Amino acid sequence: MVTIGSYAVAVAMCFITMLCWGSWANTQKLATKEWRFQLFYWDYCIGVLLVTVVLALTIGSMGAGGRSFFADLDQASAKYLGSAFLGGVIFNLANIFLVAAIDIAGLAVAFPVGIGLALALGVITTYRIDPSGNASVLFLGVACVAIAIILDALAYKRLPSEGQKTTMKGIVLSVVCGVLMGFFYRWVAGSMPANLSDLALPSEAGKLTPYTALVLFALGLFVSSFVFNTIVMAKPFVGEPVPFGDYFRKGNPRLHLVGILGGVIWGIGMSFSILAGDSAGYAISYGLGQGATMVAALWGVFIWKEFKAAPKGTEKLLGLMFVFYAIGLALIIIAKLT
Repeated sequence: MVTIGSYAVAVAMCFITMLCWGSWANTQKLATKEWRFQLFYWDYCIGVLLVTVVLALTIGSMGAGGRSFFADLDQASAKYLGSAFLGGVIFNLANIFLVAAIDIAGLAVAFPVGIGLALALGVITTYRIDPSGNASVLFLGVACVAIAIILDALAYKRLPSEGQKTTMKGIVLSVVCGVLMGFFYRWVAGSMPANLSDLALPSEAGKLTPYTALVLFALGLFVSSFVFNTIVMAKPFVGEPVPFGDYFRKGNPRLHLVGILGGVIWGIGMSFSILAGDSAGYAISYGLGQGATMVAALWGVFIWKEFKAAPKGTEKLLGLMFVFYAIGLALIIIAKLT
């Protein structure tokens, strides 16, 4: 399998993760102009599963290092297969709340609040499994991100009620998303050795390569959608129930491809984050990837104009949010080098 041995390359991959995780939701914004987000979500899940399987069967089964995908499945322990699968289930529940929050409140609110909170919790929980980097610098970076979340929430509160669509529901859904999403990554990271060079050690028997862990994660996401997304279709947060038949009646090849593309983009980001974790440390890899919040907020503020109805002075709060987020990400990068 192909592995990443350079910290510089790993950081570059984390920045690609950041771009992917911060941009995939644009496909949701495009698709939901024509149909409900619950219908888009089925295609998104297919896209995530598709990209992880393709990677496992190609670069995950090439090269002299580690094990091929099928060889890894043969030796895998049920405990670690279950851990990666559970990570997908937890992520999926969190992501359902995220896409609902995007639908209600927009990218510029859902990502800074939900994913920012997930970053803080995820770095802390993942660091307990893989304590790479200077803890003081790392958690100072997390604190800066927390300040950015508060600033974004304050900016959101300044929107007139018609701009918010629903009072505080967008923020509440984002917070629930962030709490849940802060815990999924540790289960995926826990299914793999902290150092891939240790794969062959007896103490690491049964653990997974990153490619196998990603496929099990994607399976957890896909399978649990038949529970979580079905419930949200029947009992949506806003609006009328969504008939499952609409997926076939209202869908067309373009809409389905947009949803699958969204899943592929997110799946590439997740794959790069996991592959970079061997060199960067999983806590740092996750934290950098969640810089996606800044990317998504930029899309929301400048492209989708989600704060155009906000009163004068709101732009200062948004500007400070971006500053604190940037400082936080910089500290997370530096944490590995100090």
